[in-house]
Amino acid sequence: MRELLRTCVAAAVCLLLAAPGGAGELEQVRADVNYLAAERLEGRMTGTEGERIAADYIAKRLESLGAVALPGLEGYLQPFDFTAGMKDGGSKIRVVVDGETHEWSGENIQALSFSDDAEVQGEVVFAGYGLSIPEEKGFGYDSYFGLDVKDKIVVVLRYVPDDVDDETRAVLVRFSGLRYKAMHARELGARALILVTGPRSRNAGETIPMMFDTALGGSGIAAASVDGEVSSVLFGKLEDGGLDAVQKELDSGNPHTSQGFDLPGVTVTLSTKVLREKQIGHNVLGVMAAATEDAKDWIVLGAHFDHLGRGDRGNSLADKNEQGQVHLGADDNASGVAAVLDVARRLAGAKRPVNVALAFWSGEEIGLLGASKFLESGVLAPESIRAYINFDMVGRMEDDRLNLQSVGSSPDWGRLIEQTNVVTGLDLQLLNDPYLPTDSTAFYLAEVPAIHLFTGNHEDYHRPSDKPELLSYEGIERTAAFAALLTNKIAKLDAPLEYAKVERAREAGGDRDTVRAYTGTIPDYTQEVEGLLLSGVVGGGPADKAGLQKGDLIVKFGDTEIKNIYDYTLALEVVEIDVTMEVIYMRDGERHRAELTPTARK
Repeated sequence: MRELLRTCVAAAVCLLLAAPGGAGELEQVRADVNYLAAERLEGRMTGTEGERIAADYIAKRLESLGAVALPGLEGYLQPFDFTAGMKDGGSKIRVVVDGETHEWSGENIQALSFSDDAEVQGEVVFAGYGLSIPEEKGFGYDSYFGLDVKDKIVVVLRYVPDDVDDETRAVLVRFSGLRYKAMHARELGARALILVTGPRSRNAGETIPMMFDTALGGSGIAAASVDGEVSSVLFGKLEDGGLDAVQKELDSGNPHTSQGFDLPGVTVTLSTKVLREKQIGHNVLGVMAAATEDAKDWIVLGAHFDHLGRGDRGNSLADKNEQGQVHLGADDNASGVAAVLDVARRLAGAKRPVNVALAFWSGEEIGLLGASKFLESGVLAPESIRAYINFDMVGRMEDDRLNLQSVGSSPDWGRLIEQTNVVTGLDLQLLNDPYLPTDSTAFYLAEVPAIHLFTGNHEDYHRPSDKPELLSYEGIERTAAFAALLTNKIAKLDAPLEYAKVERAREAGGDRDTVRAYTGTIPDYTQEVEGLLLSGVVGGGPADKAGLQKGDLIVKFGDTEIKNIYDYTLALEVVEIDVTMEVIYMRDGERHRAELTPTARK
């Protein structure tokens, strides 16, 4: 009789948790989304006033639900700093031509966002478009052929040759990034790189605007763009049509006319300075404490609340007529925030043997910054977290379908999910892969079993048209009901979930001429270090098999010195698939070597 009563009580609790909320609860979910996705919050870009308003709102909602501040924090907010942008700090250039000196600063010169702060002097070499295409790519092209640029200032043209066919352009463009041009010049021994927008190019004679750069460090070389006034002096000694005629010849794309030439009698002193703007972002954290004060285990429920602002940092998918508009981010990710708050409502007042943390991350859209900073802070030890449940874009449920991703992070998820769905009856789509572009990946890489809830992509993703009126609020509530039940099941387990390292399946298709090298490394974008810092490696991938692991700092990859992620990406272009190569990395302050064999992927 006692067992029957216990079963009935458990069933009643399940039904209570799973039942749709009343009109008041549904309206609260709608109100949460409408507040966060309002125009006045300006798209909740990390570090902005809109983000702070959103954070304060979420903190007040946590307080109203009975959640308290996380131990070790003063209040609900956890601030973190990050690089939000950069500007020129007063770069200068002095050009001496046959003893005559010319000097510029201000609008005539603009340091590039990845430039080192430096002052360098040297003779000048013109290297065409600054492109070097490996022969194995099927198209040989080398702007540096026959040139000695060691300890010299290299001047190159922006963009790629204009008068080439589409197939050739596709090859050239892949190697035309400004960072790539700068780093290749550095690899050849140049002291600095100067970019010129040629007279036949679009934006002719203009400097290059300093765009936001997601990398936190420089490129290992001084780099700047100069305007037409400066370039006219640099190339003033050219005859027969000057730079215009030279660019016209280069624009043919003929590999035999790709090379540059020395500029005799010309020396340059270049001073570059980049001011990296630091801003403060804010995570919002609360806790529903366990029934006993000595409880050590945690379950973390999380959703990011930041979005894209007006979409001016390169990750917007806005149409031309939408550019510059506020990206409201109703589904991405006001819906996830509202879902976590609704889960908190369902859990409020209940007694459980573990603590439940409610986490709202900022900085997700610019590199999972908030979640990563939280894990680095040590506020909660990863080993104390039984599981992490992530909510990102849960506002477009159709036909009761809910995607559960990262299921492979624990062998326990399958059983728990099946038991939970007996009550909720959703059409669940399961995906094992834990390597996702959302906050759950930060937890998985910290060896926490993590699962991600998601209702699917849509045409309004990362556009201003992601509006509150397009969401399914009943679907958000059903997602919250499922998560509340799942949380309670995890809380009642005798032990934490078992963590599983997932081997990512190699992508099928393609051949050696159409594939790129795959190493299975997961870069850490949050740290200002010289080298490629790993936040993890893909299970079963080449890096994993080579013995690399989270926290390793790659400083050399094959023959290429690695100072940042872009050096590494450039190095990947020339490695040979299935050919073992040497990797040098730092671990705990010591230098190590490993043999890594890149594989093929699309």
